[in-house]
Amino acid sequence: MLSEYRTFVTRAVREPSTVGAVLPSSPVLAREMAAIVPSTEQPVVVELGPGTGALSGAIAERVPEGGRHIAVEVDPGMCEHLRTTAPWLEVVRGDAMRLGELLVENGVDSVDAVVSGLPWSLFTAESQRRILREVGSVLAPGGGFTTIAYAHALGMSGARRFRSRLEAAFDEVITTRTVWRNVPPARTYVCRRPVVA
Repeated sequence: MLSEYRTFVTRAVREPSTVGAVLPSSPVLAREMAAIVPSTEQPVVVELGPGTGALSGAIAERVPEGGRHIAVEVDPGMCEHLRTTAPWLEVVRGDAMRLGELLVENGVDSVDAVVSGLPWSLFTAESQRRILREVGSVLAPGGGFTTIAYAHALGMSGARRFRSRLEAAFDEVITTRTVWRNVPPARTYVCRRPVVA
């Protein structure tokens, strides 16, 4: 755990434009987010922005034998860290704005769940829309997408605009209860049924 925090802080200092959280997600928040992952059959699960892997362990606990857990990370330092500390994880270095293409390159045409730890506030509005379109384009029927919403920011204009973009991209957007045992406290958005533009 200490090495995870050390790696997180090091990358945040070196690459502040790619790390948007104060600390890695807590185990409680990680389990809440991983709840969208199917625990039966052989699902394909994509994790966007895994960082140091705080969510990865919770996802791995739900992915049954024969399933795939693919982590898409843009930061080369984080990729190397994950390949060392989580050798069971399929780490793909790349930008979430190219998600469909990255998955095809790895033999995947659709996924059952997408779990995102991306720092949405660091992206432009157009980048947010492009990533959400990519997520919608790869989700299998019945698949779901979840991402973090920090409780203190929910009333801010940027967070409200992001919520509107989620509602434009998905037919169903549910906000879960607040996870107080996280720094900062957070909720998650659970999204289903992508809207085809």
